Amino acid sequence: MTITGIAAGVPFVALEPAGVDGPAPLVVTWHLMDAPRTEVAMASALPMNDLPAWRVYFGLPMSGRRALPGGDEEFFTLSAQDAVLNVFGPVTSQAAAEFPAAVADLRTQLSIADGPVFVAGGSAGSLVAYEVIARAEVEIAAGAVVSPVTQLAPMIAANERRFEITYNWSAESHKVAEHYDFVRRASEINIPLLMVVGEDDDIAVREPAALGHKAIADSELVTIPGMQHALADGDGIEASPQTEDAKRVDAEFTRWFAKYLQG
Repeated sequence: MTITGIAAGVPFVALEPAGVDGPAPLVVTWHLMDAPRTEVAMASALPMNDLPAWRVYFGLPMSGRRALPGGDEEFFTLSAQDAVLNVFGPVTSQAAAEFPAAVADLRTQLSIADGPVFVAGGSAGSLVAYEVIARAEVEIAAGAVVSPVTQLAPMIAANERRFEITYNWSAESHKVAEHYDFVRRASEINIPLLMVVGEDDDIAVREPAALGHKAIADSELVTIPGMQHALADGDGIEASPQTEDAKRVDAEFTRWFAKYLQG
């Protein structure tokens, strides 16, 4: 069964545990800004149906049920003006800050087992996963990221190539990018971490992930042949059938979390 709700102001989609009678562990996942780019779409892309755990998908700020009043047009205008200071920085900061209260509220709404939680994220959502792991405000047992933004600065360069624009760095945006550099902050990622990248994704994703894997002590790097960045077809807003790439990522996430759910 799928449950849709709000936890401490954060919209979520929750998928019930498989074959569990009673409280079950919690896996929280944040979506991409590319497809799938809402909590609903992410739940259909990476449902992890075989896990004996609650799989809860949080909506990012400025996305889905928290989309800006001007919709995509306003979002892309803000991003074009300053992707770091208007989008990546505030979205990640807000999502990470609201995580502890959202988890606490979820525990009052769902039958969640006591103990540490698990986190995952894709692309922009991976920044949030990295950040909440580093902050350690909630005990986390293991994490997984896909198409990860392991270093923000190379992703901004990738967007320059993709959209044929020039990003004008400032002292403030350099500071934000330095903060969201999890190769530099690898010592703060002190839980088991799965990193999944597409063989055909941009080098701005693949190379930092490889560097992060080398620097993060308890990490595993999996490369999916032929996969690019996105995990869903279409606009990535509504639920849609799993793509072949998403099925492969779903299997890797399921394998990884099952190992740690079993202790």
